[in-house]
Amino acid sequence: MAATGKSSVLVIGGTGYIGKFIVLASAKAGNPTFLLIRKSSAESAGPERAALLQNFKDAGVTFLYGDLLDHESLVSAFKQVDVVISAVGTPQLPEQTRIVAAIKEAGNVKRFFPSEFGNDVDRVHAEEPAKSAFQAKIDIRRLVESEGIPHTIVSSNFFGAYFLPSLTQPDFPSSPPRDKVIILGDGNPKAIFVLEEDIATYTIRAVDDPRTLNKILYLRPPANILSFNELVTLWEGKIGKTLEKTFVPEEEILKNIKELPFPANLVLAITHSVFVRGDHTNFDIEPSFGVEASELYPDVKYTTVSDFLNRFV
Repeated sequence: MAATGKSSVLVIGGTGYIGKFIVLASAKAGNPTFLLIRKSSAESAGPERAALLQNFKDAGVTFLYGDLLDHESLVSAFKQVDVVISAVGTPQLPEQTRIVAAIKEAGNVKRFFPSEFGNDVDRVHAEEPAKSAFQAKIDIRRLVESEGIPHTIVSSNFFGAYFLPSLTQPDFPSSPPRDKVIILGDGNPKAIFVLEEDIATYTIRAVDDPRTLNKILYLRPPANILSFNELVTLWEGKIGKTLEKTFVPEEEILKNIKELPFPANLVLAITHSVFVRGDHTNFDIEPSFGVEASELYPDVKYTTVSDFLNRFV
């Protein structure tokens, strides 16, 4: 615990897609912030990665050299911090058993955030290959619970800057459509979009909050809960134009999931689970298992979907 009274935070996978936002949010919030990184990765970084690492250094982040596959390096790193946040990518999800083992041995970690940052995997109705990716997260949840490790699960739903620029169109073009739009299913189930910076902010706010201990922290900012149809209507209003809409029936989506190569099939299976089966919003948050971030932290000024889409008008 630092002099600021804020827990020290170690991020694993901190140079990855969501990890980099978490590292910077932690440093910005005044938490002593550490990045687990392989020495070889730090020394032979390409220009983009080198710029990111320099950005971390400028923010006051301490680098701890280690490797997910090196147990002793994990134990040594964990003994120096209060909180461990994993932001490893899908292929490394099963390897988090190694993090759990090292936390057990270190004996001092006050809280562990496993790599989640998506749908609530205990409450989804997904097809393969999303089902297997979600199962890897479920397995880690059950392990963390059975080992009695203090934890927080962050269910952040959709990454805003990943899904919104294309209006979740196939192949994810870099800006929203201006003529035609493809809508999965009937377009009525509601999805939730949260900007990556806001996901990171809410995550770090939860680090020292007793209300989030051994709970799922759901990110459901009210202005960002929209059906596919509402998202399209919002965009049409901004560009002053009605788009030609194609609704894709579920049978066709399921056929496409089976035929597409990886990772396109994974992305489609996840969007199908959300936009057709309603897996972001088809359940209520019960106090026994979860809390909602915008209710706990009403002072966080999150970016709304509407404001984000203004960037593309």
